Amino acid sequence: MESDYPVILFYKYVPIEMPERFAVEQRGLCSNLGLKGRLLIAHEGINGTFAGPREAVQKYMATLHEDPRFSDVEFKISAGGPDTFPRLAIKVRPEIVTLAAGIPLTADRDNHLSPAEWKRMLEEEPEAVVVDVRNNYESVAGKFEGAITCEIDNFRDLPAYLEHLAEYKDKTVLMYCTGGIRCEKASALFRAKGFDKVFQLHGGIVNYQKAYGNEHWLGECFVFDKRMTVRVDEALTQIGTCAHTGRQTSRFVNCLHDLCHRLFLLAEETEKENPETVLCPECLSHGLTRLTADYKGSPARAVVSA
Repeated sequence: MESDYPVILFYKYVPIEMPERFAVEQRGLCSNLGLKGRLLIAHEGINGTFAGPREAVQKYMATLHEDPRFSDVEFKISAGGPDTFPRLAIKVRPEIVTLAAGIPLTADRDNHLSPAEWKRMLEEEPEAVVVDVRNNYESVAGKFEGAITCEIDNFRDLPAYLEHLAEYKDKTVLMYCTGGIRCEKASALFRAKGFDKVFQLHGGIVNYQKAYGNEHWLGECFVFDKRMTVRVDEALTQIGTCAHTGRQTSRFVNCLHDLCHRLFLLAEETEKENPETVLCPECLSHGLTRLTADYKGSPARAVVSA
């Protein structure tokens, strides 16, 4: 843990009988440690990301590991800062990542690939199909080479989108997401819908890049905090482009139309040349302007949820 203010990303699917009580305990622990970030708790498990001073983060990880339910939780660690998260939010939800498909996870724990196995299959099985199950605004910033991206705005849209991938049912599917949590449910969904050979990248992009950097990876990795995107090193192939001009950029903003707020890529040069570009292309195409969209100030980098 090299950063003085690390960010941790973690999850685990495990039965939690009293999620409300656990939320109270976690809120007290995190408040006492001075952590900021988000933890979602459900009967099916936990899904969290926090940032804080190094000693506080280390104390949190050690405390969570003392609980037998979470003794094997894997923490993915990256560098952050005091403003990575604006506040602490701990919530009880029906699901720790919303898919609303009613697919059990128990039959889907035998298809995890380590980063080394994933890389080998990318290089040695050209007929395999790589599928990115993240939201479309994430994949425009970065993705694996040759990956098929899903045109979805939210993970819960994946079940309805699956018909667009039906032609790959007989293929070997290599599935990935940011940290692995969405693939747990997505792979179960794919199998339930007739995809027989589905494998998921264990630990997601974060684990893979820790081992292999930008090999077979293009662009930056979208993250759900104020950093918005992260890169392993400077020697990468940038693929993010401004939604209005096609300029190369990794700068995300929210559309300023109050009924939209869609995340899109906007180059700083584009905004300086035309301030109206703080609205997404679709809203501009409908004749909206900053004033008619209830413009209230400069576009802020937003923190969104999966």
